[in-house]
Amino acid sequence: MTSRLTGLLAPFALIAPLALAPVTALAREPVALNATVSAADPRAAAAGQEILRKGGSATDAAIAMMLALNVVEPHNSGIGGGGFLMHHDGASGVLESIDGRETAPAAARPDRFMGADGKPLPFVQAWPGGYSVGVPGNLRMAWEAHKKWGKLPWADLFQPAIRLADDGFQLGERTATALKALQNIWADFPEIRSYYWIDGQLPAVGTTLKNPPLAALFKRIAAEGPDAFYLGENAQAIAKAVTTAPRNPVPMTTDDLANYKVKDRKPVCGHYRAYTVCGMGPASAGGITVLQVLGMVERFPLAQWGKDDPRSWHVIGEAMQLAYADRDTWLGDPEFVHVPIAGLIDPAYLKQRSGEIRLNKALTAYKPGLPAGAQPRTSALPQPESGTSHFVAVDRNGDIAAWTSTIESFFGSQLVANGVVLNNELTDFSFTPEKNGAPVANRVEPGKRPLSSMSPTIVYDAKGMPIFTVGAAGGKTIIMQVAKALIAHFDWGLSAQDSIALGLEFFNGDGLVLEQGTSLEAMKGPLEKLGHRVTISRLGLKANAAERTADGHWIGAADPRSPGVSLQE
Repeated sequence: MTSRLTGLLAPFALIAPLALAPVTALAREPVALNATVSAADPRAAAAGQEILRKGGSATDAAIAMMLALNVVEPHNSGIGGGGFLMHHDGASGVLESIDGRETAPAAARPDRFMGADGKPLPFVQAWPGGYSVGVPGNLRMAWEAHKKWGKLPWADLFQPAIRLADDGFQLGERTATALKALQNIWADFPEIRSYYWIDGQLPAVGTTLKNPPLAALFKRIAAEGPDAFYLGENAQAIAKAVTTAPRNPVPMTTDDLANYKVKDRKPVCGHYRAYTVCGMGPASAGGITVLQVLGMVERFPLAQWGKDDPRSWHVIGEAMQLAYADRDTWLGDPEFVHVPIAGLIDPAYLKQRSGEIRLNKALTAYKPGLPAGAQPRTSALPQPESGTSHFVAVDRNGDIAAWTSTIESFFGSQLVANGVVLNNELTDFSFTPEKNGAPVANRVEPGKRPLSSMSPTIVYDAKGMPIFTVGAAGGKTIIMQVAKALIAHFDWGLSAQDSIALGLEFFNGDGLVLEQGTSLEAMKGPLEKLGHRVTISRLGLKANAAERTADGHWIGAADPRSPGVSLQE
């Protein structure tokens, strides 16, 4: 679906009653002053830049980056997984989003991750192998996006990735770290090990690797379209890899792949101060949860307090934990469960939730609220996430493509077919199908999309002009990486680069977690005095963004925690 950022507030009223002021007529800018790309790997960013230089659209560049990441960042993303895409059309002002999230195969049942003892399987048992593989969505999403917004021929978008897979690429530090961490598990997965080990040994950083089967598959898809992936020999290879997996073999059929469809989703939008923030709706939890965090902190003078005041981080931490309690209870695939979107971001509801936050003392428990339209439900603990990548492209027509892509954990399920690493997205489902006698919203069901934290986001000014876009990788931290970047940029005046580089506050079962090696370490003592339990830890973070400056130029930003870069055109 589409949302036109024109006229009065009406287009937002249906999806974002959070709005505090009307959106005026869109400030038209059919031609941008420049173009930019940002990705988590410089070779992917270069692929996007190459496509822009050839006259490609933002969508063309994003597709080329996704394909290149499949080669050089195989532990994080690729066509063996799925994602979400937000697209702004610079000429018309239309904002659209596509859901390319993976789906559970027909054989999946709510008890898939329950052990023989009636208890949920430990993640380490459920993750590697067939149980965890969902039907991939990234390539279908790329095809649909190209039909809508592409300019260059489909085949042209594959050329940078084909060169990398054919000619070779140097092994990066993050991929090498993942390889080392998985070496014991890969004793049971010799096929994927054969792609990334050299002569039976772990490769060193800088080693040149090639992926000829992936290059050959890319060439077929470039020539024939996505059916070369979802039908025929490749579909058979994927089904076989899952059905005969060394661990947790389980049925997946060629029909599962042939029947996969992407979903056009209505963006979820709302106001934060003078700005309109738009993100993905369910099956992503990103858009709603980001808006909830922002809505709960909006009444506090964060700009006055600044980024070095413990009060800012106390308020953000409280709002975060209240919002995540709602996330884990009320959100799921809207094709299977009722999601009270309007109620969750209603101003009155968020005022009520924000009213639970006290400046002088931390809450002792963070329970879900009861938004309007909610149906009886209970929450279950979510599973860990890690392997994801975000990238963004802005072209000279003012189009914006913000895409978050994932295969879930490092190297997904550890299964591979024709050089493609297959995801483990089904571990994003809640392992427990029922709790306290009520169904869990995010339980496994055939054809269902697991709940995600991916949060590609586009922000508009009071005139309806897009001025900022951001997204991240890092599992459940994604939502807070995005929310933090928005607060840092719009409340504290930091650039896109400094906003994503700023330290992160997150949480776990023991309380707040402050990112090690950042200025947030200084918040530990003051937050503890307010009653928070606080630990300092390294967090696996990786964000990418772009901002429109006052002179009309777009400047990309890449997280210094990653090797990513932004490139101008």
